[in-house]
Amino acid sequence: MTEEAATDAPQPAPALSVVRPGEGEAIVLGTTRMRVLEDGSHTGHRLAIAESVLAPHTQGPPQHRHARHDEGFYVLSGTVRFTVGAEDHDVSAGTLVMVPPGTPHTFANPTDRPAVMLSTFTPDLYVQYFRDLQEALDGGRPLTPRANLDAMSRYATEPATERA
Repeated sequence: MTEEAATDAPQPAPALSVVRPGEGEAIVLGTTRMRVLEDGSHTGHRLAIAESVLAPHTQGPPQHRHARHDEGFYVLSGTVRFTVGAEDHDVSAGTLVMVPPGTPHTFANPTDRPAVMLSTFTPDLYVQYFRDLQEALDGGRPLTPRANLDAMSRYATEPATERA
């Protein structure tokens, strides 16, 4: 059977997924609380979605770049600072930031109020990175820079050491 014929075959309809308030997978990484709303299991692994609450004065991850996925951030409340290379963008509720593969970026909440954002990962592979970090913390292992780099490398991500 050819690959083309296989894709033309009728596929079962995906099951509807409904995630209500308070539901979803909870991941806590330091002062950031995530709620995984879609881990890719209902989208053929094309898309994952998470809600993140950044506590006031939360520093984000080290600036990094993804080789294989786009990352989107929609700010629901508060202000989030996105740093792309050497350029800072302070964005408020209602703003969408899309980060294509290869773009160095990080984010933080520099304010005195919490910030909430919805993040998308296309494809979904990066959700497992957050699970790995939480598993390390739950196992009593510190999130050292080396542990973070090791986890990033498993998901086609690397630190962006230069600042343009």
